[in-house]
Amino acid sequence: FWTYASSQKVRNLERDPRATLEVETGTEYQELRGVMFETEVVIHRDVDDVLAVGMEVFQRYTPGLDGELADEVVAMVRKQAEKRVAFQFVERRRASWDHRKLGGVY
Repeated sequence: FWTYASSQKVRNLERDPRATLEVETGTEYQELRGVMFETEVVIHRDVDDVLAVGMEVFQRYTPGLDGELADEVVAMVRKQAEKRVAFQFVERRRASWDHRKLGGVY
């Protein structure tokens, strides 16, 4: 992901680059499943690298932008990229769970 270079999040990760990411789904206990990644964060400051991440984010959350993007959209994202950094999460350890496999017995 990307964020503003002057944010507290960046300062914290500069001091200690460890981060844990978790994705889970399910509402009831017997439906819960997920994965947790323990990572080391690499902070990318090169504008072209940050622009690439920004474009991915912009495309993902703006429907209908498949294919060629207008020059003005790229210029807008580039302007934002100049003030931002991109994070890369390097996996160190992984844990996953799937309560559906318990068959209602816990």
